[in-house]
Amino acid sequence: MSRFWSPVVHDLEPYVPGEQPKMANLIKLNTNENPYGPSPKVLDAIRLATSDILRLYPDPNATALKQSIADHHQLAINQVFVGNGSDEVLAHVFHAFFQQQAPLLFPDITYSFYPVYCQLYQIDHQAIPLTNAFEIKVEDYFRENGGIIFPNPNAPTSRLLDLAEIEKLLQKNTESVVVIDEAYIDFGGETAIVLVDKYPNLLVTQTLSKSRSLAGLRIGFAVGHPDLIAGLVRIKDSFNSYPLDSLAITAGVAAFEDQAYFEQTCQKVIDSRKWVTSELEALGFTVLPSGANFVFATHPHNDAAELSTGLRKEGVIVRHFKQERIQQYLRITIGSTEENQQLLAVMDTLI
Repeated sequence: MSRFWSPVVHDLEPYVPGEQPKMANLIKLNTNENPYGPSPKVLDAIRLATSDILRLYPDPNATALKQSIADHHQLAINQVFVGNGSDEVLAHVFHAFFQQQAPLLFPDITYSFYPVYCQLYQIDHQAIPLTNAFEIKVEDYFRENGGIIFPNPNAPTSRLLDLAEIEKLLQKNTESVVVIDEAYIDFGGETAIVLVDKYPNLLVTQTLSKSRSLAGLRIGFAVGHPDLIAGLVRIKDSFNSYPLDSLAITAGVAAFEDQAYFEQTCQKVIDSRKWVTSELEALGFTVLPSGANFVFATHPHNDAAELSTGLRKEGVIVRHFKQERIQQYLRITIGSTEENQQLLAVMDTLI
């Protein structure tokens, strides 16, 4: 530790992302990346945008991308905010809305960046336990709070909360911001974006990393009431006026223009998820119902850490968490057909 650090830096426990190993011939099922590449229209658009125009700064408002998102979701452009991946968007969300006297509420098992943001911005928070079936029970959030946030589907548990339950929460909780983090919603859920015109305290975040295969370009967005978006813009413009580069803006616009490719690849992942789930269950695993591009599985007679190590020795990497309630679970990204087959073949030998 450096003696020159500010006091807050000494106490930070930074978020640890999924491993990005450099091993050859690796089957990488640990970071929920899409097994299918971006739309060909995206790649064509990036090629056309790669010219000496890159000497110029990008549009600080990313207007073209905001308009594409607004059109896709039938919103006004002033209801859309964009940032460098949904992680940056979420960081601004925590800064803009959750520094309150009452505690922020989120699940005890959820996206592990949330407590990191709380530590960074010194936000009081309470972790609300999931049920024994790892479900979010919205009635548990009917209490005083300075904000509520959770992913839907939740990560890493993969469980999806019905839109009716989210609306029940919004009807009860009207005096603080509710954020639904929808990184995986396109793999089988119904987005809460349809509710933003009805509830001015609702903010929904999404990413182009998963369902639109653009993890390498870092594009995230939030939609909500114009007053919420204006607050995010004030934070953004006090931090970085140019969060998205020209190629990311171009790629994002093109991604929303190819709806057919988006729907086709999402359906492939959904179909593969169903097959992987049934095959894991045939091997004796318990697999939680998933609305994401991954599954969360445990085996009654095999230690999860040992299974993870055994898979790695055979060139297959999955995610294992050491948190007490889930230390016997593996989070397994849905890969290509060949990757899924290899995963299951290795798992069969380990079991």
